[in-house]
Amino acid sequence: MDTVNTHFKWEEATGAAKYIADRHYEGLLEGRFYRSSCPRGRIKSVTLPTLPDGYHIFGADDVPGQNVLPIVEIDWPAFAEQEVRFVGQVIFLVVGPDPDVVDELLGEIAIEYTPLEPAYTIEQSKALKDGAIHADDNVLDTHMLHKGDIDAGFATAVTIIEETCSTGYQEHIYLETQGAVCYPLDGKIVLEGSMQCPWYVHHTMAVVLGHDNVRAIQCPTGGGFGGKEDFPDVLAAPLAVAVEKLQQPIRIIFERGEDIATTSKRHPVTFHYKTGVDADGKIVAMDIKFDVNAGAYLSLSGIVLQRSITTATNVYDIPNVRVEGHAWATNTVPTGAFRGFGSPQNCFCMETHIHHVAKKLGVDPVAFKQQHFLTSDSHSLTGAEIFGDLVLDEMLQKVLDMSDYQRKFAEFNQPDQKQGFNQNQSQSEGLGKQKGIGFAVFQHGCGFAGDLEDTLVRAKVKLLKDAEDKVQILASNTDIGQGLSLTFRKIVADTLEKPLDDIQIAVPDTGIVPDSGPTVASRSILIVGYILEKAAKKLKKSWIAGEKQVLEEVYCKPDYHQWDQNTYQGNAYQATSYGVNVVEVEVDMATGEAEITGAWAVYDIGKAIDSTIFRGQIEGGLVQALGYGSCEKLEMTQDGVFAQRSMADYVIPTALDVPAIGSDLVDNPYPYGPNGAKGGGELTHNGGAAAFVAAVENAIGVPLSSIPATPEKICEALASRTTELKGSGLDGSGPGNGAPKYED
Repeated sequence: MDTVNTHFKWEEATGAAKYIADRHYEGLLEGRFYRSSCPRGRIKSVTLPTLPDGYHIFGADDVPGQNVLPIVEIDWPAFAEQEVRFVGQVIFLVVGPDPDVVDELLGEIAIEYTPLEPAYTIEQSKALKDGAIHADDNVLDTHMLHKGDIDAGFATAVTIIEETCSTGYQEHIYLETQGAVCYPLDGKIVLEGSMQCPWYVHHTMAVVLGHDNVRAIQCPTGGGFGGKEDFPDVLAAPLAVAVEKLQQPIRIIFERGEDIATTSKRHPVTFHYKTGVDADGKIVAMDIKFDVNAGAYLSLSGIVLQRSITTATNVYDIPNVRVEGHAWATNTVPTGAFRGFGSPQNCFCMETHIHHVAKKLGVDPVAFKQQHFLTSDSHSLTGAEIFGDLVLDEMLQKVLDMSDYQRKFAEFNQPDQKQGFNQNQSQSEGLGKQKGIGFAVFQHGCGFAGDLEDTLVRAKVKLLKDAEDKVQILASNTDIGQGLSLTFRKIVADTLEKPLDDIQIAVPDTGIVPDSGPTVASRSILIVGYILEKAAKKLKKSWIAGEKQVLEEVYCKPDYHQWDQNTYQGNAYQATSYGVNVVEVEVDMATGEAEITGAWAVYDIGKAIDSTIFRGQIEGGLVQALGYGSCEKLEMTQDGVFAQRSMADYVIPTALDVPAIGSDLVDNPYPYGPNGAKGGGELTHNGGAAAFVAAVENAIGVPLSSIPATPEKICEALASRTTELKGSGLDGSGPGNGAPKYED
């Protein structure tokens, strides 16, 4: 078994890497889940088949410890026992040597349900038909936050603008589907798998088994984007139960259709804004209410809710704010971690709303947003002083120059570009293709929210120096394609002033590495990279050539980072990274298809450790965000299942859909990050959807307030506008200036 993953990237590039589906285990059994076909109901009766020799069925009665997945709260059962809450919920695990026979046995299981009225949307959840799914009100979590005096703020407003903005589901579409194998070894139950967080899996197995003789090992992982943070626990718990009893290796590998249908997704969110503007055109008050579709169980929705609450005003300094958010239980797949962890939803909705407020007021969105920017003298939404220098103005100017935004905006908004209607032409026939350009400014808090890095995780790392003066890094953070293993090695090598080849990194294996926390929340560089740098500094100072040495370092938060979890006041995050995106499009006014013709990005991530690696994050994150905003449609049917079940009907951008991305960084070193670095992997996903929608709006002259802005949705907006124009005479059949009127 490998203990060093220094060469994983080379093996992956050459096709030699052994993913979980490539690995051989003596006596391997194949496992399949029997899942609920009922979205909500009580299990009335169960009929199980007669099992051939060597085949087994496991369920809730077989769990020796607790029948739960300990994902934040103890509410999601490893095996459904008395009730089911969504289609696809795990009830049994069937295992045996022949997968075809296993599939036959699955077909012979029969369960009779007493069905209850399901709730798939937030509105249905609020209706409480057939009683509550959770507690007595279906609210899984809720928070409220105040800044300033909201009533006094609205009292000074001369204009009040209200708007609802919303986002939909998003599927991860990692290259490698979910998969794991579990086996007994040296008195322990060991699980290898495609995962982001080995210690999460370790903890889950320990809880269901009732003992800590367990071990979790990350295999080469073909992408995660958050989808392999919490969800591997769903595989790990039943596998551990079965292997504990059989003492044989068992493997579960999802087919793509099963993966899309049953795994966690990005949370759909609806934001409602009430914004007050004073006589000087300044926003003086904002009342924000939002609802999160959490799915059947809490999972990570409470943490997503907290991030959305604490960063609800994005990069803007609004003096009087009230924010209230709820996570609602529904009878859908539990929504969980996804790159950005609530920030892409919040950034899209807030950026779009501020853009619309500017248009309502008849002012330039660039100037309007810029005059509301946070500055180094501001206080955050949670009342903290801004630490370090904010360089938003510099970033904005840089990306405007790179994209030639001002010239293009003026050109695309010439009257002859937005007119052309007469009584015999529809809007689309009259305009053909229209160009548009839009921008978005955004942020991302790095690390866990509040003081959880200090009170919950307390990351720990080790450096082992051998007698040949080679150094090995021991940390639990995983490389899932973002280049983390190379970055960690560079941090240590640069600090020690040693060749990169002298630094190795251990496979994330809970039997070997300390718990440095999960690979999530843009914390790997900021938190773990920093304590690796501190450990390397200590090793350098105490270096004894030719002798073995061990250095350990534990995270300790900076003195300035203070947080009160009861009042939600203080530094919501240790550090914040920032970005600005510009997107240019050409929209076919007949079909609604929006071709992306340009994309530019500028980021403040402190100081990049490796700009080439981060460019990969920029391009991947921005393309993923553009898909989120434009084409990645995932719809829930009336039967409680997703309409899209394959990569043929869930559409993501390809290389042909996105042009070369122009990008740059500003140098703004952060003193508590390795070599001045902050986190940035999630940041790159936060702004692309808002910039895309702003560009489409600019092209078509019609506001859009929800994503994905598919061609169908664009055509609906155009059709609605054509009807309004004909009624107002602006289509050429009556008086008017021919320019589309902007309104919600």
